[in-house]
Amino acid sequence: MTLVVAIDGPSGSGKSSVSRAVARELGLAYLDTGAMYRAATWWCLHTGVALDDAVAVAAEVRRLPLAMGVDPSAPAVTVGGTDVSAEIRETRISEAVSKVATNLDVREELRLRQRAAIDAERGADGFAGGRGVVAEGRDITTVVAPDADVRVLLTASEEARLARRALDVHGTADATAVEATRDQVLRRDADDSTVVQFHVAADGVVTVDSSHLDFEQTVRAVLDVVAARA
Repeated sequence: MTLVVAIDGPSGSGKSSVSRAVARELGLAYLDTGAMYRAATWWCLHTGVALDDAVAVAAEVRRLPLAMGVDPSAPAVTVGGTDVSAEIRETRISEAVSKVATNLDVREELRLRQRAAIDAERGADGFAGGRGVVAEGRDITTVVAPDADVRVLLTASEEARLARRALDVHGTADATAVEATRDQVLRRDADDSTVVQFHVAADGVVTVDSSHLDFEQTVRAVLDVVAARA
């Protein structure tokens, strides 16, 4: 049986790290759709296209030579043969990605690629040998993979999400670090909310609130949902 697990949620909810852990636990492939938008942003900056030029950005993304690694232990992202896994997490990308991610033509192009990647992991030649994939991203449960076997909205309080992102980016969750990440987290959520809904679970999507859970507890909560639904 092929299993497709779709995990959605706002910035700082932990969906990437939790999704990777769930994929490792279940022996599935892992697809980070958010990294695809970051890679598209990196590519546009690399090629020098103006991010405010929606038509030019969409055209550039259609030419994006992107390869997504789906090994949850080492999900490399390469563009034109260059590993950009680290660069796409830099602040300059985080600050610019919403301009690319809110471009509707870009979203349509990347959704096609995301669906193709999920379909590929349903086959015997996929990373997990046809066992399936854990795919995560802002619209994965509603637009990209609404027919997934298990759909989860992973959320957390604003306070928890800011602290987690500060710890991830700055290595500390003190007041200064939290404030430094506030704009990056909340502004991107506000920008992306104009084109996709990821704060409220759609019908059939199970909400997991990790505000008061540690990482291992959150992973277990998602695995419990998978066990119950699949």
